[in-house]
Amino acid sequence: MHAVVFAYHDVGVNCLKALINAGIQIDLVLTHQDDPHENIWFGSVAKLCEDQKIPYLTPTATELVGLIPKIQKLAPDYLFSFYYRHMIPAELLACAKIAALNMHGSLLPKYRGRAPINWAILHGEIETGATLHVMESKPDAGDIVGQSSVSIGPDETATDVFGKVSMAAVEVIHQVLPELIQGQVPKKPNQLKRGSYFSGRKPADGCINWKQTAKQVHDLVRAVAPPYPGAFTENQGQKMIVARTTLKGPFPSNLNLGVPGIQVVDNRIFGICGNHQVIEILEWFPAMNSLD
Repeated sequence: MHAVVFAYHDVGVNCLKALINAGIQIDLVLTHQDDPHENIWFGSVAKLCEDQKIPYLTPTATELVGLIPKIQKLAPDYLFSFYYRHMIPAELLACAKIAALNMHGSLLPKYRGRAPINWAILHGEIETGATLHVMESKPDAGDIVGQSSVSIGPDETATDVFGKVSMAAVEVIHQVLPELIQGQVPKKPNQLKRGSYFSGRKPADGCINWKQTAKQVHDLVRAVAPPYPGAFTENQGQKMIVARTTLKGPFPSNLNLGVPGIQVVDNRIFGICGNHQVIEILEWFPAMNSLD
């Protein structure tokens, strides 16, 4: 079996390794050039390709269409997308003789779209996972080929959960590879009405609203904790990145629960929330940029 793979991030590295180990012939990999303005905390697909002597390219989104003749000539059995960030044109998807398949970091149909792990934590989910599905022109909408679930602990950050989802993605590949190698693609409907679509998140979305409940604030902190841009608040005119919080007491009895915002008692830092409940800030630090 021959494949062309679009891949980035840890999921891209791990799933590409799984294909190589299974004996799939990788004829070409499409990946991204790292953004110098992004905190690159994850593995490099480009480095893996160099180590494995696999040809790879780093096209921009607008350059993908120009690659259609090259990929048509390769005539891959499968086209795989593992955390590739550009939308792949339908003409490219059609180059796969058997199927074009994408790995998504949620239990579809829930959390279609961008930043699925961050959104799941933000909404207080206790479970997510990885889903391999048939690619269509509409994002994350094709039939489901395989899934594997993982738990989300009450204090786990997006990075913690991403590590679990990355391993779940490999588990999905192992589940379905025996059939894929035989040219068979197991499918079940992706019932979109039972899920929802989410767009990407911006650093500004990390602003803490102390009028929310303590759990909502805690979940925001977990969802965007470093190496993501982080939740933030103002304290004495300084923008502070809130990196780690806890809902577990006991808390001082002399906190004023009627005033949402930051309070410091006995050198401990607390956030008073809109439901008159408390979170303790275990770690915070000044932001690199100002509040302006």
